[in-house]
Amino acid sequence: MAKEKEKKAPDKEMPDTEEVKDAIIEEDAAGETEESVTLTRKEFEQAREEIAEMKKSMDSAILDAQRIQAEFNNYRKRNASLRTESYDDGVRETIKALLPVLDNFERAMATSDGSPFAKGIEQIRKQLLESLKKAGLEEINSEGMFDPNYHEAVIRDDEGEGESGTITAVLQKGYTVKGKIIRHTMVKVKA
Repeated sequence: MAKEKEKKAPDKEMPDTEEVKDAIIEEDAAGETEESVTLTRKEFEQAREEIAEMKKSMDSAILDAQRIQAEFNNYRKRNASLRTESYDDGVRETIKALLPVLDNFERAMATSDGSPFAKGIEQIRKQLLESLKKAGLEEINSEGMFDPNYHEAVIRDDEGEGESGTITAVLQKGYTVKGKIIRHTMVKVKA
């Protein structure tokens, strides 16, 4: 019965919950630090070697992960670059395929009589040329001196006056798309 009275009537206040938690943590920590392990020199050296191996393995894994990350970043950049180049190549090929149509429109305009039909053809040519320019088409300058990087000499002009190497006539216009030549300008050059 005495025990029941002690349980029912505590003679001091209950400690704060945080204080109890701190006391338990301190006891656990004290218990861990007080406990000691005895190893022989051989067991100690073996544990040290295992720790060193684990560190080497961890360092190797970190280096592998860094290398793989760098390779992936390079792969991503390379694919983005290839994608852009492939798209630009596709645009160039499409425009190159449309150049004969543009040439035919220009030939038709050279023989036009000013009729409403000819004016309609001129409007279509103009619309086609504007669309191609939006896609990156630029005409190669064909005035002045012959440049083998941009021009293709197909006829030598022995008549008239002028400096040798001067372009005297343009036989077919040349074009670039986004800085790359898709067709050289065919020209007549003073000999």
